[in-house]
Amino acid sequence: MKIKNDAKISEEQAFRGIGVSSGIAIGPAYVIDQHGVPVPEYTLAASQIDLELKRFQAAINKTQKQLGQLKQKAESLPAGAVEEITLLLEAYRGMLSGSRLVRGVEELISNDKLNAEAAVQRQISSIAASFAAMEDSYLSARVTDVREVGSRLIRNLLQQQYNPFADAPEGSVLIAEEITPADTALMNPERISGFAAVLGGAEGHSAIMARALGLAAVLGVAELINGVNTGDTVIVDGIEGVVIVRPSATVLQHYKQESLKLAREAKKLKTLKDVPAITSDGTTITLQANLELPREVEAAIDAGASGVGLLRTEFMFMNRPDLPDEDEQFESIMQIVKNLDGRPLTVRTLDVGGEKLATALGSAVGESINPALGLRAIRLGLKQPKLLETQLAAILRASAYGPVRILVPMVSSVGQMSRVREHLFQVERRLRRRGVKLPAAMPPVGAMIEIPGAALAADALTKVCDFFAIGSNDLTQYTLAIDRGDDRVAELYDPFHPAVLRLIQFTVAAAWRANIPVSLCGEMASDPQAAALLMGLGLREFSMSPSNIPLVKQEILSLSISQAVAFAEAVMSKSDEAEICALLEAGAKNVSQQVSGAKRKIVK
Repeated sequence: MKIKNDAKISEEQAFRGIGVSSGIAIGPAYVIDQHGVPVPEYTLAASQIDLELKRFQAAINKTQKQLGQLKQKAESLPAGAVEEITLLLEAYRGMLSGSRLVRGVEELISNDKLNAEAAVQRQISSIAASFAAMEDSYLSARVTDVREVGSRLIRNLLQQQYNPFADAPEGSVLIAEEITPADTALMNPERISGFAAVLGGAEGHSAIMARALGLAAVLGVAELINGVNTGDTVIVDGIEGVVIVRPSATVLQHYKQESLKLAREAKKLKTLKDVPAITSDGTTITLQANLELPREVEAAIDAGASGVGLLRTEFMFMNRPDLPDEDEQFESIMQIVKNLDGRPLTVRTLDVGGEKLATALGSAVGESINPALGLRAIRLGLKQPKLLETQLAAILRASAYGPVRILVPMVSSVGQMSRVREHLFQVERRLRRRGVKLPAAMPPVGAMIEIPGAALAADALTKVCDFFAIGSNDLTQYTLAIDRGDDRVAELYDPFHPAVLRLIQFTVAAAWRANIPVSLCGEMASDPQAAALLMGLGLREFSMSPSNIPLVKQEILSLSISQAVAFAEAVMSKSDEAEICALLEAGAKNVSQQVSGAKRKIVK
């Protein structure tokens, strides 16, 4: 059924966005305000008013400090940019000192006995309404600045400890301006059926987590917030990238049938769980799972994963004001090792920064002018040795309970890997002196190849790495200079761009020459259309969202390595993205048959 954008049937409205996680969600809308964090509202007792005013002042002070830090960081920019950003930040700070915003909030707390978060939100709405009534374009633009300051205040008041979905009815479809990775980590698929947001792209971390949790999701949906009310029936079609609000009975029935059809297909794919992923000519392909959260282990095993090729450890640092200590991290990782029951686990050290900010790290990470290129991943770990060594100690201890590998993210040089190994050696000695249970041999240590410089230096990196894991998400982002979470440039993000494919090919070839394992654990691995190409380039290990394992396995079972090699050769001979896309849509079997036919004609 084709859905026309903004089509209206009675009250029905359809909005188009980017389908980032396949599936269909049907349920009551739960609209979230303030950048994905709903604001609690309650009445204060008279005895609580002074404490609430002090809490509000503490949030002001913290926000002032954050803005001051941003101003300091801005001083390294070119002169013109420094002036522009400084003026903006000074305007923000001015709003936090005796302004209409602050006075209004204090009055609401004192007179209406309203809690600070709700008072900030109410005052912002009041200011926005009065500015809009003046019909002045300059003042209208300033509303955005007021909202930004208010959002910072609210986030600091809540300290990210409030569960934004705690009050959502079971089966809810979340609707927001933006859903952050930290928000997604709080979602319980048994209560939340899917989500849609105005901002975001298909390869952002929130989208990845949605796929991992099996939640239907659509991002980059313009005008969505203005078209939905909490309680409205909503359909999120993560396959076609459509959000339908207040659907007609006909449309609702159609999607209910489609949902049942998807469930039947998923049940059929489950029969492949215990079938080995072996090509038609006898080559075994290893299919492992990417894990965002510990609760996904069961889903990975049910999907037939032979292990975990990527455990993202950020979950231990999200939605909390403090840092997890060594024992807490050890317990979390050790439990995953035990649950895998002998299957291998690859643990990636902390990768925060960019869109994946962890509240607990606070000033250690800060806010970069360009977060994707700033202090994140192993750069942060080497700048904060205690942070890195605490995590290495936890991983080493957990490796005594089953097969574990250590994966280092955002590596760009041999020197970085050498320094990580030095820290690991120091941690091992310290633990052995303490008499801590450790494995006889240290876990293999590998590099995540996700920076073009690392791919081009892959031959050198093989000297200090026991294995490679290609992160196609960031590799694509950095190669093409595309923010993978920005819906405005989402159509330019292309993991099948010739430059990206050549970097993958170069990395795989270097690993083969050095005889070290190499896998691909980006979202590209989850795409059944990409399986033949990646196998043809020499990859034999893939790690992906658990839900995609059966789909990729089904494709592998239907292919031979000779077909995959012929297909890869055909793809790599193209320099135009459109031609590569056409080959992928045609499929490996069709293309390899055409190649074979052409060769026979030449022989004749």
